[in-house]
Amino acid sequence: QVRLVESGGGWVQTGGSLRLSCAASGRPFSSYAMGWFRQAPGKELDFVATINWIGSIIDYADSVKGRFTISRNNANNTLYLQMDSLKPEDTAVYYCAAAAARYISRSTSDYNRWGQGTQVTVSS
Repeated sequence: QVRLVESGGGWVQTGGSLRLSCAASGRPFSSYAMGWFRQAPGKELDFVATINWIGSIIDYADSVKGRFTISRNNANNTLYLQMDSLKPEDTAVYYCAAAAARYISRSTSDYNRWGQGTQVTVSS
């Protein structure tokens, strides 16, 4: 079993930065890919970024490409999302998720463990 705990959310003004962290425990962290998803009020859960088991392959949603950076530290079992140049449309609850396999995916169905979520609010 994998347990995921996010942290680092908060309130920031447009153009600001936040760094989200996701601490994993249970199954060996380097054995699976990880992803970040977000859900804005009244909207569906959307893909943000994904990283493979070793951090060599990364994919981003077009809406965050060039502004967000996903990374992982397998030595301390932690996933990160550095968010720069934040916009009001980035406001959402952000979730980290553990995939069933080592390879990246944009599909929620490929992830079998989810964190509790952390709120990010960007004011204009």
